[in-house]
Amino acid sequence: MEPTTGDLTDPLINHADGQLFLHEAFKIIVEEVLCKGTDVKEKVCEWREPEELARLLDLELREKGEPQENLLQRVRDVAKYSIKTSHPRFFNQQFAGVDYHSLAGRFLSEALNTNLFTYEVAPVFVLMEAEVLRGLRALVGWTEGDGLFCPGGSTSNMYAMNLARYRLYPEVKSQGLRSLPQLTVFTSPESHYSVKKGAAFMGFGMDNVILVKGAVPFLVSCTSGTTVQGAFDPLDLIADVCDKHKLWLHVDAAWGGSVLFSKKHSHLMKGVHRANSVAWNPHKMLVAGLQCSVLLLKDTTDLLKKCHCANATYLFQQDKFYDVNLDIGDKSVQCSRKVDCLKLWLMWKAVGSAGLEQRVDKAFLHARYVVDQMKKREGFQLLGDVAPVIKERMMKQGTMMVGYQPLGDRVNFFRITILSPLVSQKDMDFFLDEIERLGNDL
Repeated sequence: MEPTTGDLTDPLINHADGQLFLHEAFKIIVEEVLCKGTDVKEKVCEWREPEELARLLDLELREKGEPQENLLQRVRDVAKYSIKTSHPRFFNQQFAGVDYHSLAGRFLSEALNTNLFTYEVAPVFVLMEAEVLRGLRALVGWTEGDGLFCPGGSTSNMYAMNLARYRLYPEVKSQGLRSLPQLTVFTSPESHYSVKKGAAFMGFGMDNVILVKGAVPFLVSCTSGTTVQGAFDPLDLIADVCDKHKLWLHVDAAWGGSVLFSKKHSHLMKGVHRANSVAWNPHKMLVAGLQCSVLLLKDTTDLLKKCHCANATYLFQQDKFYDVNLDIGDKSVQCSRKVDCLKLWLMWKAVGSAGLEQRVDKAFLHARYVVDQMKKREGFQLLGDVAPVIKERMMKQGTMMVGYQPLGDRVNFFRITILSPLVSQKDMDFFLDEIERLGNDL
């Protein structure tokens, strides 16, 4: 029984009860998410219509708390009815599978519950983040630079846009948009939608995102691994133009950046070292777990801090007893910032760069296998409204998950995302067979 709020002799939380609950909850997580959730004999999802799902979960929040046994059932229900993204037949998004070392890092960072803004509250992670960023920059080809972990690739792209604007017009920080001329961004039609969202959020306006024809831009945003087709822009050729016109070159490598670990595939990003900034999401192809996103910068002039600092004196006192350059919080537009480096650091420590290279190479092999098998199957095409019907059937039967979409004037097609180290050739064959089975009467 918890003490009353008027009782000052004991804490409100009972550690023994809490740790017992946590122990039992972890047993459920391991059983339902990590055992059943990775077993090909189990479903990818237990589909329920929204009204039924809300009733099964009993989502209402009440005045009185519930007993531990009820809460453990809540944990079990949440696990049961959630999509099993670690399942070998989850091909729906650019996050899938599980790395157990990374997961241990995620558990540990949540338990430590610190904020990555000053050395005094996060000494381990200030140093760790710096080392992980150094390692990633080295893969890009930079011996110096800056960067930080961001809450997603979209935010990384917006950071780059803000930095490029600030480099040209530092007065925008104090005077706002009225002090600026009309600015434009160049990008490709296949670029991530966050470029347009960033333009709207930062006041440029979506109409000033030019799809490679129009006015002179202040920033060129390239893509290494487009979301839909996985295409890579020719970075060296674009860098030539940017160098000539002194434009900021940003590379959105959220999806494709991990090819830099691969000797066989790193050529896809030839010229990336000439960029000013790179966005990269290790939670995608490297399976570091959501979320794990970085912005890497070639800049060595402290541009990141100059652009974003507000010099809050309750955090960033300049007369501290240690090197205040270790207080990195003013580089970020956030104040509270989660520790996202630990999951990648622990995974990298466990498997090494060679192990991460194997993951990238295997993802490419699986993709090539699927393409080759599709070519061998006559009539393996999806036309008109067939794809949504097949998607509904697979979801309700729970056999697998894969997304679909149209592209330009092309009809719907299934967009399979293959990156999980848990996937085998049998899963690739199952995917092709299951699409045919689900649509054989259409």
